[in-house]
Amino acid sequence: MKKIFLSLCLFGVISNASSQEFANAPKPFGPLPTQKQIDWQEMEFYAFVHFSLNTFTNKEWGYGDESPELFNPSQLDVRQWARVVKEAGMKGIILVAKHHDGFCLWPSAYTERSVKNSPWENGKGDLVKELAEACKEYDLKLGLYLSPWDRNHPQYGKPEYITYFRNQLKELLTNYGDVFEMWFDGANGGDGYYGGANETRKINTLTYYNWDETYKLIYSIAPKTLVWGVGPSEARWIGNEEGRAGKTNWSLLRQKDELAGKVHYSEFMSGHEDGEKWVPGEADVSIRPGWFYHSVEDDKVRSLDEMVDIYYESIGRNATLLLNLPVDRRGLVHENDEARLKELVATIKADFKKELLAGNQVQASNIRGNDSNFGPQNVIDGNKNTYWATDDKVKQATIEFTFKKPTAINRILLQEYIKLGQRVKEFSVEAKVDGQWKTISNETTIGYKRILRLDRVTASAIRVNILDAKAGFVISTIQAYNAPTFVKEPQILRDKNGLVTIKSESGNAVYYSLDGKNPSEKSTLYKAPFIYNKAVEIKAISRNTKEKINSAVKTAKYGVSKEKWSVISISSGDDKSVERIIDGDANTDWGFGNDQNKLPQAIIIDMGEAREIKGFTYTPQQVGNNLNLISNYEFYTSEDNITWTKQSEGEFSNIKHNPIEQLKSFTAVKTRFLRFVATAAVGKGQTVSIAEIGVIE
Repeated sequence: MKKIFLSLCLFGVISNASSQEFANAPKPFGPLPTQKQIDWQEMEFYAFVHFSLNTFTNKEWGYGDESPELFNPSQLDVRQWARVVKEAGMKGIILVAKHHDGFCLWPSAYTERSVKNSPWENGKGDLVKELAEACKEYDLKLGLYLSPWDRNHPQYGKPEYITYFRNQLKELLTNYGDVFEMWFDGANGGDGYYGGANETRKINTLTYYNWDETYKLIYSIAPKTLVWGVGPSEARWIGNEEGRAGKTNWSLLRQKDELAGKVHYSEFMSGHEDGEKWVPGEADVSIRPGWFYHSVEDDKVRSLDEMVDIYYESIGRNATLLLNLPVDRRGLVHENDEARLKELVATIKADFKKELLAGNQVQASNIRGNDSNFGPQNVIDGNKNTYWATDDKVKQATIEFTFKKPTAINRILLQEYIKLGQRVKEFSVEAKVDGQWKTISNETTIGYKRILRLDRVTASAIRVNILDAKAGFVISTIQAYNAPTFVKEPQILRDKNGLVTIKSESGNAVYYSLDGKNPSEKSTLYKAPFIYNKAVEIKAISRNTKEKINSAVKTAKYGVSKEKWSVISISSGDDKSVERIIDGDANTDWGFGNDQNKLPQAIIIDMGEAREIKGFTYTPQQVGNNLNLISNYEFYTSEDNITWTKQSEGEFSNIKHNPIEQLKSFTAVKTRFLRFVATAAVGKGQTVSIAEIGVIE
């Protein structure tokens, strides 16, 4: 019986059979994947690990002037990483071996900026080597991230740096065994330390690194390594850092146009139907808001709801999923992250516990050459290398499954035989309910894997209609499941005045607690909004009372409410709507700065009373396409609105691709007044947005 192999082997399809070879077999169509790309796609789910100097400086992007002596984990255990990853069903780990600040997690012979000058293991450690050994022990594949940008290196931006960069590539690809993926970040050039120059250096990322020659070097050393990200890559970024592919997702890309700078990254979500090269998508996302560990995010691990959505919108939409685990200062995957992964594994395993189509009657409206070797039974035979195929000119056909008795379903999984190309452009799914056919889904592409989440129906039969295709199509797998009802977490909101509102799906009950304990159906039943303006940790669950199923626990932490807050000064912008930045609602926003009032621009907030704070938060505009993001800031505090002390300054690293709440910590200070200064914007604009300003208490 064909099934998803959920691990502890979460998300792959297994088969031992050889590929289908017959005289009248379909010919390949369009761009095709290499065997390396197929093997990579079949991994489906693997981990990212960000752990470096930034972990100890509490930054997302290091400037390049941080001392290697700061790298000193107290309990580093890469075997713990590997165990957590393996138990989550992931197939490999990509380690950030060098981030933008230039610090190397291996003792590179080409720089002193590495673990050999840290106190960890008395300078004798090699984290890449340790992880390679742990991956081998746990049967995981090793991947590596090497930042092309180096904010520390004095020669960055000059020809000499390319030699340095390639020398480090040689080290990583020759000293640690097979590397399944080499990951190159798109962030290149900007301000940095650069050996003490403290300046901005701009490069042309398409030409500076001479990617063609760099790729030749990689393939000469490591032909099994798939290269991701920039240049003539073999896989592409999905265009966001949310872990979500487009509903339409072609594994093809107009890479010639991309390399000429003619393709916007937003097109990566869907790929190109007319792409000339096979460049499948990889969806990357962190399990927390940041890519590196920050203790203030310990309670901000993505919810189970989000994680399940991410799985279905990445692996379920013809992409692979690269999930980041920000290892903490101890050198361990944090307990909260591990707990969420266990919940995800349990949910996905339950969703795909029993396949429902195998063993039932199946028929198709067209079979290639009327040859049973290409018949519809191949989609349910458990062999990924057999397929149902149609005649070459047939671009519309139907495959129908008849159940032995009415059967409840709410998941459909489909796979094309991608060795022969990606062909399907449009399809629908119908269910026969009470003798009547009912359309339950209309979709576009399939590719390597497509998984549909549907409303549960009890059907005597289902049929998949291929409505349009590039050529006669080849479908290797169709499966159906009846996943358990998934109850979504409630939404907890608190406004400026401390009014708490908890929302859930229609018909579900909500139970909550205010004492930090996990709620159950025996906890307080939510009936109506209520006032709670003290610092509080609210926990809540939704309960499907009909099926007696609870959601995961939703947690929301709040400081003292903002009813006493007011904005007392703005350097520009509309003074009538500025209160939106302290209204407790991230969906409202306000902007200031323009071509007449150029950055920097400042606001001053009066909290109404003196309070001890240890940081601040900035949430950019969340609604719309042009978010007018602040890239650099200064933050000041004052007890009297006269004498000001600068508490923090710097950049909101990576906010362009991750426009979420930004948290900046500093030493605890008592203050009443806050001054926030936007000093620079993403891009060249002068108008910037603020959805919310808050403090960390």
